[in-house]
Amino acid sequence: MPDVVIAGAGPAGAVAATVLARAGVQVLVLDRARFPRPKLCGDTVNPGALAILTRLGLDAAVDGGLPIDGMIVTSERVRVVGRYDGMQGRSIARQDLDAALVRLAREAGAEIQEGVLVDAPVVESRNGAPRVVGLTTKCEGGLPRRIDARLVIAADGRYSRVARALHLSRSPRRPRRWAIGAYFTDVAGLTAFGEMHVRSGHYLGVAPLPGGLANACLVVSARRALRDPSTLLLEAICTDRRLAGRFASARMLGVAACLGPLAVECSAGGMAGLLLAGDAGGFVDPMTGDGLRFAFRGGELAALEALHALEHGVEAAHVRLLAARREAFGRKWRFNRGLRSLAGSPVAARAAAFGAAVAPAILRRVIRYAGDADAA
Repeated sequence: MPDVVIAGAGPAGAVAATVLARAGVQVLVLDRARFPRPKLCGDTVNPGALAILTRLGLDAAVDGGLPIDGMIVTSERVRVVGRYDGMQGRSIARQDLDAALVRLAREAGAEIQEGVLVDAPVVESRNGAPRVVGLTTKCEGGLPRRIDARLVIAADGRYSRVARALHLSRSPRRPRRWAIGAYFTDVAGLTAFGEMHVRSGHYLGVAPLPGGLANACLVVSARRALRDPSTLLLEAICTDRRLAGRFASARMLGVAACLGPLAVECSAGGMAGLLLAGDAGGFVDPMTGDGLRFAFRGGELAALEALHALEHGVEAAHVRLLAARREAFGRKWRFNRGLRSLAGSPVAARAAAFGAAVAPAILRRVIRYAGDADAA
């Protein structure tokens, strides 16, 4: 029986597994995918997220990524360039980043089983109270099985089967947004800066990637994103006066991927025997590009609490983890929600654009904070 079983080998799960394995914990990680696998993302690791990887000795995961010096933010009338002031992020395709993190977790000593679907948590009564004691899984073409462990970490994403089965997370009725993303070749005007183009009713990120590629990711509240995401993404680009010319000779690789609704609400760190990490513990659509920092640090926090729980008892571990997550992320969560509310209100967005035009230094400071440069 492993000490810890982790549902999900994405960034949060892989980081948690690495920290635990290095500490001598017997850890088993399960993921339904086989790596490398495609993943819709903005494909940028901001300075704060990169600093976490460096501190953990995992910065090899971004080898081959492009340096990112800051962000360019535009409205229909305003364009502001915000630098990270001597710091850098990286742009790297998520399928490459995730595969590298899985490899590093294996090298640290974690056992990772791919092609295994985590179906549900196993809950038993211990001392008169419910406690998670393991997971049920299904292998490709195989029969269900049960895996017991001293502690379970759910890092299985926004639609976590573990968290939702226990009613620990849900998709709120508002806001409802969908992300549409695709890779393009031959996009003109790419620089060492990520881009965020905020428009009435949507925002669109563009990031340069190795090999001359560009990632374009549109976030909208229109449900028709589910019907024809490729057309909706191309319409947003081709009707945008700042982007249409730059994409005139571009070619989309394959079809666009669609993800959503994006937001996930979660007010718990888990329950007895269970800790939540990454998007399983809550998700806000990543307008500021800091989702990976939440994943890396969230995985690390879950691992550190797991180490404490294995030595001192698991009953209150989820309570301590929730407090640690709120201390680490609370201010940034509120900041991100404020930005999304601003972008979702045409009146507020116009007022913000006017403010950026007359006082661009304020927006540059916002860009630096959004990129977690102060946390680097």
